[in-house]
Amino acid sequence: MSIRGLKKKQPKTFKVKIITVDAEMEFSCEMKWKGKDLFDLVCRALGLRETWFFGLQYTIKGMCTWLKMDKKVLDQEIPKEDPISFHFLAKFYPEKVEEELLQEITQHLFFLQVKKQILDEEIYCSPEATVLLASYAVQAKYGDYDPNFHEPGFLAHDELLPKRVLRQYQLTAEMWEEKITAWYAEHRGIARDEAEMNYLKIAQDLEMYGVNYFPIAQNKNHTDLLLGVDAKGIHIYSINNRFSPNKSFEWSAIRNISYSEKELTIKPLDKKAEVFKFFSSQLKVNKLILQLCIGNHDLFMRRRKVDSIEIQQMKAQAREEKARKKMENQRLAREKQLREEAERAKEELERRLFQLEDEARQANEALLRSQEAAELLAEKAQIAEEEAKLLAQNAAEAEQERQRLEITALKTKEEKRLMEQKMREAELIAVKLVKESDRRAKEAEHLKQDLHEAREAEQKAKQKLLAITRLNYPHMVKYPQYSPTDTRDANFDKGSIKLDLKDIDLKRLSFEIERERLDYLEKSRKFEDRLKELKSEIHALKLEEKQSGLYS
Repeated sequence: MSIRGLKKKQPKTFKVKIITVDAEMEFSCEMKWKGKDLFDLVCRALGLRETWFFGLQYTIKGMCTWLKMDKKVLDQEIPKEDPISFHFLAKFYPEKVEEELLQEITQHLFFLQVKKQILDEEIYCSPEATVLLASYAVQAKYGDYDPNFHEPGFLAHDELLPKRVLRQYQLTAEMWEEKITAWYAEHRGIARDEAEMNYLKIAQDLEMYGVNYFPIAQNKNHTDLLLGVDAKGIHIYSINNRFSPNKSFEWSAIRNISYSEKELTIKPLDKKAEVFKFFSSQLKVNKLILQLCIGNHDLFMRRRKVDSIEIQQMKAQAREEKARKKMENQRLAREKQLREEAERAKEELERRLFQLEDEARQANEALLRSQEAAELLAEKAQIAEEEAKLLAQNAAEAEQERQRLEITALKTKEEKRLMEQKMREAELIAVKLVKESDRRAKEAEHLKQDLHEAREAEQKAKQKLLAITRLNYPHMVKYPQYSPTDTRDANFDKGSIKLDLKDIDLKRLSFEIERERLDYLEKSRKFEDRLKELKSEIHALKLEEKQSGLYS
């Protein structure tokens, strides 16, 4: 067989893109595949066993339609695009999520879809409930709250509240985050699947949960009512009120549902009750309503029957899985608790170690400071000792200086006293010398007078002698010759000698007087010089005494 023949025998395929709430997948489908074949392929890819809740939805001409399982994919009125896009969504909702949602993947897909419907305001939720639901969504996404890790602003990029709620209250994003975090912190220890289940348990009690709304009219001209189909039955609402139905038909009370063109008829089980008829805008709407009614009614009846073997096995597996997860969660919780305790102990030890290191560092710094202080004190002590020595030396020198000054003062006083005594003595001597000078002057005057008198007497004696000589020896006056043999001549000679001697004594006396006078004048001059020196010394001593007094 040739390669070309092999290629011809390969089945033709077309591409399909499946969009779930949180992912996208692409598949290659055979041209002959029915809707169930594609649906089963997607379920196997997701690992989903609770397939009866889900379906493949597509949009054609602005209307959302579900892919039929029993017809070929390409034979249905699907968009002509490549790849063909389908949304894998929950088509039917459980009455009690905790009992009916067995698989974790089923629960997760429902959680994501219901969360999206609440955020898109397809399901109305009060602001208080939206904050609580947002806290469970944060718990499912981020796990346990850790203030050290989940710092303010960590929810800035998460869409957690409907825009209606944000517009209704004038709160900042930080204030909303604070409110959500306050609830989030209380969910500590709750696992992801448990948080998602708690979310769904709150959401299933909302009035618009799981309800598919369709506009209808009680006649052909007016569309003034809404028909809602959910897991419990069919409800009729006014156009402006989707919360409280005006009339409800539970699945157990409905005998038959049929449509003819745009007319849809609901026959109650009670034959006496009135048959409800209404009109829709299109035939396709009636087909879609009937399809949803059949599916929800089948699930309603299945819940009230004994579970099939497959369901029983799934429930047993779910119970075992829950028990295993519970034990695993308990083990993880214990390990987490032990780890947290160990971390706290570690943090405590680290804190204690840091504290001890800090104390050691502080002690080391204190030791260094004390050493530096000790060295500084030692230096100061050494400096103080040196200063003390210097002061002692200065004190000793000052004491010596004081003693010297005292001695000097004493000496100065003694010298002053001696000088004063010398001055007094000098003054006395001066007085004596003055007196002596006066006395000597007087004596000199007397001597001069006596000398003058002696000279006058001598002159008189000479005259008298000459007179006598002339009288006795007239010839000798002209010729005075001396002869040793002549006695009178000898006597005359003696008188002459005596006169000459007396004259010599007078001259000598006059010379001595003159010499003494000169000596006296010289001594007086020297004494005056000495007095001047003594005055200078006394003046210097007085100045020195004043300076020593100031220094002391």
